[in-house]
Amino acid sequence: MSDQLPNWNDCAAKSAILDFVARVTNENGPDFVPPTERIATFDNDGTLWCEQPLQVQFFFGRERLRIAAEKDPTLKERQPFKAFLEHDMETIKSLGMEGFFEVAAFAHAGMTEDAFIEVARQWLATARHPKLGCLFKELTYLPQIELLRFLRANGFKTFIVSGGGIDLIRTLAEEAYGIPPEQVIGSSVRTRFEIREGRSELVKLAAIDTFDDRNVKPQNIGLHIGRRPIIAFGNSDGDLAMLRYVRTGRGPRMALLLHHDDEAREFAYDRNFQVSPLADALDKADQYGLTVVSMKRDWRAIFEASTRPAAALAGKAG
Repeated sequence: MSDQLPNWNDCAAKSAILDFVARVTNENGPDFVPPTERIATFDNDGTLWCEQPLQVQFFFGRERLRIAAEKDPTLKERQPFKAFLEHDMETIKSLGMEGFFEVAAFAHAGMTEDAFIEVARQWLATARHPKLGCLFKELTYLPQIELLRFLRANGFKTFIVSGGGIDLIRTLAEEAYGIPPEQVIGSSVRTRFEIREGRSELVKLAAIDTFDDRNVKPQNIGLHIGRRPIIAFGNSDGDLAMLRYVRTGRGPRMALLLHHDDEAREFAYDRNFQVSPLADALDKADQYGLTVVSMKRDWRAIFEASTRPAAALAGKAG
């Protein structure tokens, strides 16, 4: 049988994944799980694609805010907008993920959902990572793409459960991950139903509806999926509630935690990432029954060979 996870090194994490999937798909075994209950949830930022030096949502929101400031110059003197427009990284990081999303909500207010999708697609088609040089959408993790395909080939339904904006992720999820928009859960803004020029529209408001992080993740899984997943994958303390929710259910369960420890091929960080740190989940991984995946040790490659930003990675510290 061919290796269905070729960019995963032969390691304990890979063996655990293959063993788990074999057990839950064996109709004659004690751990068999019917296909309808084979649900897998993945965080997005830092789990499925690169989130350093900040999440992609930040760069998209900052560009939209720049455009808004051209229409309303007073934004340049008002916080937190001033910090984003001036690239004041210390202030920006102090706001955290929810602060990012609040600024993005303001920048997108008044847009219809259809208009947002078009703007997001155009931006993703050209926007490049500030250090690695590649398009943001090219910096998805190859081993994770393989894992998503492997799970679906074995009857799993794969979902994204992210603190990032739901609409931006839905714009790229099917192309990048093979996950349709209806299987994306994320942070969202409130909308208002309007008739514009005879067309029914959902218009974005400058107010958060749900911030999908920490304890809200399992709440939204229950609300939108209606089944407790049997596999979950995350990379930060913001994912810990989801991982524990999955791991402590009845029957066979698996929760995986990606550790960014590869400075040479991507970025090395955990508890020092102020916006979305990894500390409690890493320190208590054994206690919580989490399978830690080392990017450095367990992944043969990180990005697609055709887009691997080798030269940029070599000099990214400068």
